[in-house]
Amino acid sequence: MSSEKIDWKLNGVKVIPANSLDPNTAQTPGMNRAAAINHARVGAQKIWAGTVSIHPNAKTGGHHHGPLESVIYVVRGKARMRWGDRLEYVAEAGPGDFIFVPPYVPHQEINASPDESLECVLVRSDNEAVVVNLDIDPVEEPSPVVWVDPIHNCGKTGD
Repeated sequence: MSSEKIDWKLNGVKVIPANSLDPNTAQTPGMNRAAAINHARVGAQKIWAGTVSIHPNAKTGGHHHGPLESVIYVVRGKARMRWGDRLEYVAEAGPGDFIFVPPYVPHQEINASPDESLECVLVRSDNEAVVVNLDIDPVEEPSPVVWVDPIHNCGKTGD
């Protein structure tokens, strides 16, 4: 074990002001991503975090994030997520909701509001952004999917 004292001033907590997020990160048409936490900015080893903004009535192109897991937290607006080989599944999320996107899942974010920007916080399971933009011919009518908690009795009675 090293007996060197760690300089916590330089190697401790870092606060990244909202006005200093970095838009120079991987992008997908239809959205604006900005990095707050990554290896280059703060020395992060295992996560990437930032924000994403989608204008009213806008949608992204189909894409995936390679081997990374992604978590999206909706701050403002209404997110409509489509996913699958032809974006054939759909679900919606609003303020306070979390969205989990597993590795390699083709997906598309849609702002379901005609007049409000969709604002989200995004966290990925690696220290750099990975975005693979796809050319997908989506189905016309996606199938709605409602999440069911696999480990809790979600209001079911009488089993």
